[in-house]
Amino acid sequence: MSPAAPVPSRRHRVREDAFDEILRTGRQLLVEQGPAAVTLRAIAREMGMTAPGLYRYYASHHDLIQALASHLYDELAATLAAARDQHPAADPGQRLRAVCRELRRWALAHPREFGLLFAKPLTDADTSPGTAAHDPGWRFGGILLELMVQLWHRGGMQPPEDLDATWATQLEEVREHLADEAVVPLNVIYVFVSCWARLYGAVAVEVFGHLDFALTDPEPLFEHTLRDILTALGVPAT
Repeated sequence: MSPAAPVPSRRHRVREDAFDEILRTGRQLLVEQGPAAVTLRAIAREMGMTAPGLYRYYASHHDLIQALASHLYDELAATLAAARDQHPAADPGQRLRAVCRELRRWALAHPREFGLLFAKPLTDADTSPGTAAHDPGWRFGGILLELMVQLWHRGGMQPPEDLDATWATQLEEVREHLADEAVVPLNVIYVFVSCWARLYGAVAVEVFGHLDFALTDPEPLFEHTLRDILTALGVPAT
């Protein structure tokens, strides 16, 4: 019988609750007023704290935004994983279809959060290597990439035969995040990135209102794009 986990001290619980409240308040400011409103001073004011008091939890605006972005990436990854798991593991095409639709649903329900993560209105939301949000960002990306790798293993994908050498360095980082990185060729990674670019574009133009001039219901266009993406990944049309 394994020993019971130690019970967190009251001080530890109070500190964790404070971290949670800070992120909830920061997210509320993001949703209600936009990314520029998410400052340590504004959060302290909303929480009835002094700004110096908040620095005991986050030493800088960068640390705060990194924590908020990490939280949102984790929420989005969990949401997509739940949609994926509604379908059999033996059907990665249907799983990917569900994940893509759930990404659109989450983005439309949370446009300001989607904007913070993917439009990068704040440089402090960066996900480059070495930042706190890097790994959470890849946890989100891994939901899509793992399904794409499963589809590649099944065959049906037709990647370009040759890639210019300038692609290699750019695509290597993506391959490093795959469990079987030694197996997946770079031209296949190129297909994955191209499909992500199309998926992101289809979601972003709708979330940011760039289709309002033409469409009152962009969902059929999204579904058409999704069919094309799945076809490029070797999923038969349904």
